[in-house]
Formats: sequence, C-alpha cells, structure tokens
Amino acid sequence: MDESFIKNAEVQALFDKAAGIDSAAGDARIKAVMRDLLEALAGVIVRNDVTESELWGAVKYLQDGAGEIGLIMPGIGLEHFMDLFLDAKDAEVGRTGGTPRTIEGPLYVAGAPLVEGDDVNLTSDPDDTTTLRMHGTITGPDGEPVKDVILHVWHANSQGWYSHFDPTAEQTPFNNRRRIKLAADGRYAFHSKMPRGYSVPPGGATDVLMQALGRHGNRPAHVHFFVEAPGYRQLTTQINFGDDPFARDDFAFGTRDGLLPVPVRDGDVATIAFDFVLQRATDAEDEQFSTRRRAAA
Repeated sequence: MDESFIKNAEVQALFDKAAGIDSAAGDARIKAVMRDLLEALAGVIVRNDVTESELWGAVKYLQDGAGEIGLIMPGIGLEHFMDLFLDAKDAEVGRTGGTPRTIEGPLYVAGAPLVEGDDVNLTSDPDDTTTLRMHGTITGPDGEPVKDVILHVWHANSQGWYSHFDPTAEQTPFNNRRRIKLAADGRYAFHSKMPRGYSVPPGGATDVLMQALGRHGNRPAHVHFFVEAPGYRQLTTQINFGDDPFARDDFAFGTRDGLLPVPVRDGDVATIAFDFVLQRATDAEDEQFSTRRRAAA
C-alpha cells in the first residue's frame, strides 16, 4: 500500500486524538513528540507491510527484553545517534573542541567511593591479570588546569564482568569503580587490573536481535568516565583499547576518533597516558548529568 494512506483524514484524526492534540490539557512537548512518533511508526508499518502478528511479536520482544533495554539502545545505534545529534547541535552554534563524548552504557552505579591520591587503586579484589595504569591531565579549552574535578571511573574485570552486575557474584561492591577527587593541578592517576571486552548475554534479548540482524554483540576492552567540575561542561566518555580486535567494530558504537589509545605493554603492566579537555559551561544545565535512570548500590 502507498504511504499516502497515512495522510488520509481518518488516520490523521486518529493520531491527533491519540496524542491529545485536540485537548488543551497535558504537556505540549510530550504531545508533539508522541504525534510525530505515531506517524513515524505508521510509516514503518505501511512501508514494510507489517502484519498483525509481526507487530505483536515486536511488542512481545520489547516486553520480554525490557531488562536489557540498556544494551539494546546502544546496540541499535540510538545511544550513539544522540552523540552525533548533540555534536551537530554544538557545531551549529560554533561550539567545538574538547574530548569527544561517547556513550555511557547501562552499567554505571552511583555511590562509588570518593577517594583522593596520586595513584588511586580501583581494584578491591585479587586478580592475577595484567595491571592497568592510567594517568594524564584534565584541562580547559585554553590549556588551564581544571580545579575541583571529580573523575568517575568504572570498567569490567579480567573476565568481562562489572561489579554489581556480575552473575558469578564473586566481586566485592564497587570493584573497579571509584570517584576520584583531583588536586588543583588537574592531574589524575589510577591503577587497576586490565579489563576484558565482553559479549551481550547469550540467548538474551540483545543477542537475539543481533543475530537477527546478522551482527555480533561484542564490545572491546574499555574504560568509562564521567568528568565533572564547576564551570565546565559535564563530560561522558570512554576509551576503547586501540589494540583490541573489536576496537573499531564495537557492537555498541562506542568507538570514536580520539578515544582509541593503545596501551604500552611492558611485562605484566600496561600503561595508558590520556588527557581530557573540557568545554566551558554556558549555563548551570551544562554542568549537570543527564537524568537517565542509573543503578544505585
């Protein structure tokens, strides 16, 4: 059927009514987004001649896979799309520079220990894999050291599991998770144990979708960061290890130029030097985290 069917008066009236367009009550922004979403979904149904069984099969998939929505979102590229969209909006107003943003992923846990020191240890549990050492500086757009930085760091262990999400239940709380309060010179250093990349849960909703799309569900070894400091734009980013076989084939689209350092490996130690550059905040909202739902211990 031709997509012009969507434009007929009965269908348009249905979507207007469903989105509350004909009512003064409700939230105008939510109504506008819902109206566009309904029409976009209708277009998909008509263009692809989606059957009733396929539609309700998709609904069941979303219901059954709700627990993995944090993996599905990056896996289908929507989380990375938001990065691209925000970059484009910045470019429109001439806002450039700084360390690239990239996806947060679903595995942050609020409330990690707040620590200080010249060489912070992130690892609470014994682990005989390679030691990872990272160090660098956090500066502003003119190269000035950023004061009062809180650097949030989290990553998987050598088996590819994150504490608080580890099905083996072997990790202690907040293993490989810290918030590091930096000195006025904006320098940081920490050590932990080398994380390993991982795949989505076998047989889970994300894996089922990736297989249906003819894609894999693997992530390279990586380390996540939030960077926050008064007067500067909050940064959400991560590094993928540049020598990982999935470094440029990340199912979650977390790879970005400028975020692919190659560890310098020497015996049982791997070292990464990585500097962060922040943008200045233009208002209080710039300094805040997004309101996405996050796990808390």
